[in-house]
Amino acid sequence: MKRNFEMADNTKLSQNEITLVERDVNPYGIALVNPNLVAKRGPSDLVQLAEEIQKADTMIHATAYNKLQVIAEQIKFLQKQAQKILLDAKTNKDLHHAACNFVKIPGNIYHLYERLSGQQYFSLVAPEEWSNCPHKHLGSFRLEQDHSWTPVNHLETKNKEIEVIGRILASSDVDYISNAIEQGPLITS
Repeated sequence: MKRNFEMADNTKLSQNEITLVERDVNPYGIALVNPNLVAKRGPSDLVQLAEEIQKADTMIHATAYNKLQVIAEQIKFLQKQAQKILLDAKTNKDLHHAACNFVKIPGNIYHLYERLSGQQYFSLVAPEEWSNCPHKHLGSFRLEQDHSWTPVNHLETKNKEIEVIGRILASSDVDYISNAIEQGPLITS
């Protein structure tokens, strides 16, 4: 992912910033015929060298900027994921603390109600099974194997996610895993 990058400082490099290779007029102890002409550079060579160094510096800054921008986007994504995890944990904790007079079994659907007193409780009776429901229905949830709760209106998505994960775990076929990844995220919410 490339980004446009503009250098804030477009100053030219001075000759002091250009590092040239030291001249050796006696390489390996052999005297040169004309030491003044060996490895001598003209003024245009120094300008080209300075331009090349400045171009390299600009590209290094642009590359670093682009990479840091990608990391910043990943940090934002991870922050959103962390917020979602914390919200889900709070919701799951609140649901587990609702009053209940039976043992909850993973895989079953339970219905959350609220009495006039404000007490929330789980029931096995769905709102449509009551002839006249005396309490406010807050939602229906399935208890998952990891003891998290899934709202009934998200069951189809959750079931697809569980199915894909089950196939990935059961398969040692790398192509299947690659195809599953190419199909996109498991959760579309």
